[in-house]
Amino acid sequence: MLRGILYLAILLLYVRCHVADSAEVTVPTLVAAASVSVSVDKDTTPSLKSYSFLEYDTVELLHAAPGTKSVLFNSNGSKLYAMNLEGLSVYEFDQPSRKVIRRFKFKPTKGTGWDYEKDKPIPSIQEKPVEACLSHDDKILWVSLHNAEGIVPIWLDPISSNKKITADTTEKKVMVTYPGLKNKDSFAVPLIKTGKTPKIISKTADNKFLLVSNWHSYTVSILQLNKERYPFGKVISNVTVPAIPRGIVVDDKNKRSYVAIMGGASLRVINNETWKKDTDINVESNPRHIVMDTSGHLFISYNSLGKIACLDAVSGRTLFTANTHGKPRTIILSKNQMFLFATCYASDTVDVFRINEDSFSKIISLPCKGHPVGIDIFENDDTLEAWVCSYSNGSISVFSFRKRETERLKSDVRRRKSEEGAR
Repeated sequence: MLRGILYLAILLLYVRCHVADSAEVTVPTLVAAASVSVSVDKDTTPSLKSYSFLEYDTVELLHAAPGTKSVLFNSNGSKLYAMNLEGLSVYEFDQPSRKVIRRFKFKPTKGTGWDYEKDKPIPSIQEKPVEACLSHDDKILWVSLHNAEGIVPIWLDPISSNKKITADTTEKKVMVTYPGLKNKDSFAVPLIKTGKTPKIISKTADNKFLLVSNWHSYTVSILQLNKERYPFGKVISNVTVPAIPRGIVVDDKNKRSYVAIMGGASLRVINNETWKKDTDINVESNPRHIVMDTSGHLFISYNSLGKIACLDAVSGRTLFTANTHGKPRTIILSKNQMFLFATCYASDTVDVFRINEDSFSKIISLPCKGHPVGIDIFENDDTLEAWVCSYSNGSISVFSFRKRETERLKSDVRRRKSEEGAR
């Protein structure tokens, strides 16, 4: 009898634990600002806590390789990729530790470059990384090579998906090293020809198409992507533009793409269904970079004018502008789209603006030596980090900000800094 009761107790305990385990997997969680519930998904990125103010905290200096031209975080912010133009390489940084995990180094081959000061061609190397774009759940890194007239796809995960090196001269050879380890890998990547001096790469949200601005060809190349078939992308259209193109932003909702015509004073609008010109938007001269928020506003950096602007994407009307330090290059929005960061190349400065309903308010200007050019942002609930790369010294400055829901009085900020200095 006693044995039977003990067996029954063990059985009930097992059933209870089993039910509890099952329930834990399917417990619904409430989506912020919505009246629906969904099942918990381990791959879902949690929403960040709301904030309205940023308080500058510290800066850290990291080292990449010569001529760092751009930086790019993966979707969850765990890794950052630095494109080192003069270093012929891409560095993969670990965000928490700030350490380099992998170095992707291209084998150099002779090519023709461009002297931007003297405005003439010069002998150079083909394999100079400029900009990049991640696709297919961050598994493929697309990199534009300044003097190779095209872009290359690098499989990051798994790295074994890359092709073994062969005698094929149309492919680019890559060596991978792991700092602190003796391990090395090598592979070949296909060069997909787009146009002369490729720059910005942008993709559609569904990972079906890629857009590339070709500086000296006066074109924007459209690639159809297929991760299952080598070389993983094929040019299906080349849209001619009136002058040098640079920045590109894709509006997936309205199926339009906007291209900053840096050599002129316009934005070329491309229809994402036909991949042909839709219209042009007249703007001020020398627009370099362009980003877009979720409410249909375009933000532009005007390189030679030293200013930024907010435009209505539908009408093309300029809503408001603000002056920056000299030669603003890359701009980026915070995750909540309330702040804009601008790297100002000529003045060695990073300008930070608050975006109001009808104006910009500059909240801080931060010194950043070495001609800052590229920027990307990492955020968690408490902190915003702006990772800024500088071209002339191959460094990355990590500017950290504390997030706040309410603005702190200046006296409180001074008191906190005084207390920290006394420790």
